[in-house]
Amino acid sequence: MKAEPVLELKGVHAAYGRIDVLFGVDLVVPARSVVALLGPNGAGKTTTLRIACGQIRPTQGCVHVAGKHVNGADPDALSRAGVCTIPEGRGIFANLTVDENLTMMTYTGATLGQIRERAFSRFPRLAERREQIAGTMSGGEQQMLAMARALATDPALLLLDEISMGLAPLIVAELYEAVRNIAADGVAILLTEQYARTALQVADYAAIMTQGRVRSVGEPADIGAELSGAYLGGHGEAKRSRDRAKR
Repeated sequence: MKAEPVLELKGVHAAYGRIDVLFGVDLVVPARSVVALLGPNGAGKTTTLRIACGQIRPTQGCVHVAGKHVNGADPDALSRAGVCTIPEGRGIFANLTVDENLTMMTYTGATLGQIRERAFSRFPRLAERREQIAGTMSGGEQQMLAMARALATDPALLLLDEISMGLAPLIVAELYEAVRNIAADGVAILLTEQYARTALQVADYAAIMTQGRVRSVGEPADIGAELSGAYLGGHGEAKRSRDRAKR
């Protein structure tokens, strides 16, 4: 029997107030896979992640997690169902130490020893920074801590929003190696990324989104050739709008 996708969006529409931002999004995240959601700024990528984790309710369409219809479920309920999000800008307590950040994750039922072991084996640098105030670490180290905290929940689905934002290329490569290893351990991952080529190196599937719609879905080798057109198309449309406004 074919396994149910970990996440499936069917014909999803979404809006902020009266402004529609998603228009019939279809997207599938299979088990044990990395799906990269790519496209220009304003395409609707972050909104799609917010729909998936329950921060925003769709105005139309269906959201399924592990085969169950979850429209209207709040973020806490989806978290208990195995959906974990690392938002853009990271998800840590900047005024607490690394160890205190990890200690707060014992609510998941795992012991502090287990959480430390997972975190420090995955990210050895965090062991070196264990007593350091998290907000004083580098951006890359803070992102490692955010990912370590997320993994403490033993998620089935990890949603990553622009984890490379503002980071040096070497740190980005290190983080994406961690993404690859997390997926290999059986966690399904849906990510958005500004560095599309970097994301394609670890993705099993990719989707190109523009103007609130998923335009193409496929394997990275097939999608890569369409990326330039998607990004340039977005900029081209913006330029045409500016040109019209000047007339």
